[in-house]
Amino acid sequence: MLWRIDPTSDEPLYAQLVVQAHLAAARGELTPGDRLPSARELAESLDLNVHTVLKAYQQLRDEGLIELRRGRGAVVAARDAADLSPVEQALTALVRVAREAKLSTETLTVLVKEAMNR
Repeated sequence: MLWRIDPTSDEPLYAQLVVQAHLAAARGELTPGDRLPSARELAESLDLNVHTVLKAYQQLRDEGLIELRRGRGAVVAARDAADLSPVEQALTALVRVAREAKLSTETLTVLVKEAMNR
């Protein structure tokens, strides 16, 4: 799995990591038993503070996606895989309509976030 962050995003850095892990798990890129990089390794590779990565790992643990084991690190927990194909199909249609309406990525993102918060 390739981890990426956008330092210019309004979304906190730790939250970006959490979202990426959930998406990777839903897509089957992370499977039960997979080990995540150590917090120190991931922090160094992304040029982040180790506490930022630890916060993300703690949230992922609290949400049940990973288990934190002393000596073994962060391991993906056993979970049922989600089928994202209906969501991806809806997103494809949404992006097509947004482009036709000449909406910017930022505007569409705000609209989607508002809809998710209703």
